[in-house]
Amino acid sequence: MAMLDGKVALVTGAGGGLGREHALALAREGARIVVNDLGGARDGEGAGSAMADQVVEEIKALGGEAVPNYDTVATVEGGEKIVQTAVDAFGQLDICVNNAGILRDKTVSKLTEDLWEPIIAVHLKGTYCVSRPAFNHMKERGQGGVIVNTSSTSGLNGNFGQANYGAAKAGIAGFTRCMALEGERYGIRCYILAPVALTRLTSDLPGFQDEKLQERMDPKMVSPLVVYLASDSAKDMTNKTFFVGGGRIAEMKVVTAKGVTKTDDGGLWTPQEVGDHMSEILLPE
Repeated sequence: MAMLDGKVALVTGAGGGLGREHALALAREGARIVVNDLGGARDGEGAGSAMADQVVEEIKALGGEAVPNYDTVATVEGGEKIVQTAVDAFGQLDICVNNAGILRDKTVSKLTEDLWEPIIAVHLKGTYCVSRPAFNHMKERGQGGVIVNTSSTSGLNGNFGQANYGAAKAGIAGFTRCMALEGERYGIRCYILAPVALTRLTSDLPGFQDEKLQERMDPKMVSPLVVYLASDSAKDMTNKTFFVGGGRIAEMKVVTAKGVTKTDDGGLWTPQEVGDHMSEILLPE
């Protein structure tokens, strides 16, 4: 028996790269799939049906079931339609993988509003627009579910020239952590993914030109974790963040140092005292 027999999954941005690999991997384990892709370019411009249709055909060739969806994730209406596609086609939704993304990289000094707004709309708002109806469907159905949201090391650790993208990805992480807490009572498990892979979004970034590295950074290296998290094998786990790529999987956490607590003067520090104790306040290198 496959890990996801009887499950229905939707994957946004599934026309290529990570999303395509997620959709194929989920289908191989028995899930019926909604393949969402707007069909636009790397910067979000344009639209078309060919990318989603191709992946649907690939899944069918594997013996699986899939339907396409071409709606944008960046509007509430679009997100609701994506979720409704799963319900109309298969009667339910068990797994939601928010993967859709675009890039418009610039350093902060050159980061104009037209480069900021689309990134926030697709990544951060888009994750909300799809997650909310998916969450509500899972809650109302009463059978639990899984939501996997794609963050990035650019948001969790920072990356030069990606302030817009990093801000959106950090926001996704915060959104998902809150949703995970709210979902526990309904059996809705939520995870944050920070993948590193060679896709059309990363192909021209520094360090991705080495052929051996490109092999290690194949997006298919990320998808087994998604399948595992979507399965009942992970049913006792939620609210986790994972770095994944190049064969490595590692949990990531926000860590707070022990720090120093001042007890006299009502706990009010002077600036000089802060400086004097900074070595104790900081986490060890």
